Amino acid sequence: MNNLTKFKIIKPANEVFEAFVDPAEIRNFWFSSSSDRWEQGKTVTLRYDEYDAQGDIEVLEVEINKKIVFKWGANGDGHIVTITLKELEKSSTIIEVNEDGFNENDDNFISQLIDNKEGWVYMLTCLKAYLEFGVKNLRAGLVK
Repeated sequence: MNNLTKFKIIKPANEVFEAFVDPAEIRNFWFSSSSDRWEQGKTVTLRYDEYDAQGDIEVLEVEINKKIVFKWGANGDGHIVTITLKELEKSSTIIEVNEDGFNENDDNFISQLIDNKEGWVYMLTCLKAYLEFGVKNLRAGLVK
């Protein structure tokens, strides 16, 4: 089962793409740090200082300014995330985040989907605020 989230960012696809793959950019809206540039075949360590949490993603596919596919999760139960960028007239981008790997038979399936959707919407809201308005302090605004 997958979970799809879409957002419109009023920036060209290349700026949205770089925000994800460049360690100097991603810390402004999502993770506290990224160990490396996101490139196909790399394992990248991501850190959340606010949660004292760290984990690795495996970057499976990168299509410059169009798509990023990565796997994250523990114990071989990882999910596959596909971030797709569709540029509209070089002034805005529709970003789609599709996360696949949810178990429909899990007792917590619905709450997992809801929690996951909330996370993607929040991250994309922070991305929009960062790219469109230069706001860099939302990333840590909601700490559970």
